[in-house]
Amino acid sequence: MKNYFRTATACMALALFSIGCSAPAPEEAAAPEVMAPTVAAEPDMGAIKAEIQALETAWAAADNAGDVPALLAFYADDAVSMGSGTPMAVGKAAIQKELEASMAKRTAGHTVTYEVLDVFGDENTITEVGKTTRKDASGKVVSSGNYMAIWEKRNGKYICVRDISNNGPTQN
Repeated sequence: MKNYFRTATACMALALFSIGCSAPAPEEAAAPEVMAPTVAAEPDMGAIKAEIQALETAWAAADNAGDVPALLAFYADDAVSMGSGTPMAVGKAAIQKELEASMAKRTAGHTVTYEVLDVFGDENTITEVGKTTRKDASGKVVSSGNYMAIWEKRNGKYICVRDISNNGPTQN
């Protein structure tokens, strides 16, 4: 009888061993798929620069027309503007006062252009570096300046949230 139990026990052990060795472990059978992290595509800074230049060209048209409401449309309600030789204007109401004061001092026939020199940032927040050129009615350059603007994409379009500018010397 002892041999019977030894033989039966050995057979059962052998059977269990062979089952354990031949059957895949549950985690091997259903290994989870590992996904590589997604990398966001770099923004097309050339396209963004062109988009900002188009905004600056429209800005210049409104500026040259003396169209304060059109200029205000470029600004966010919480924008801050720091013009050359003027106090910081916080919010659209203060920016409007600055624009109106600036328009009142302008010489008739003068025009301004804005040239985007560089943009950097991401698709949602862009810092722009540019230069201004102001000409008299005959087309002679009378002044130039530099500016920086920060644009945020809100509701699918860029809007100016901060700007700072300075005027260069008057040309002779």
